Amino acid sequence: MPMAYTIEYFNSSVQAELDGWPPGLLARYRALALRMLDYGPHLGMPHTRSLGGGLYEIRAKAGEGIGRAIYCTLVGQRIVILHSFVKKSDKTPPRELDIARDRMKQVLRHE
Repeated sequence: MPMAYTIEYFNSSVQAELDGWPPGLLARYRALALRMLDYGPHLGMPHTRSLGGGLYEIRAKAGEGIGRAIYCTLVGQRIVILHSFVKKSDKTPPRELDIARDRMKQVLRHE
């Protein structure tokens, strides 16, 4: 059996932010995260999608709205959740991507 993946959070506030999502969205995120532990970070559309430059997103959708958790992958089957937010519009705001990019740079520097 292949080695399982692990999911880490950039920091405790990223995890707290996710824990604060509406219940349906949080349940959807957790279901996708569990699937990623077994099958890896790239579940494909509509569950995950590449954002380019090493960033990916978990695409959670429920009655309460749409949530995104942006992550990167590291050596050793590690998935790091860098940032999350509940979408208010169709497009991902550039500011949200900038936060995730900055955090990915920090993670890679300390890898």
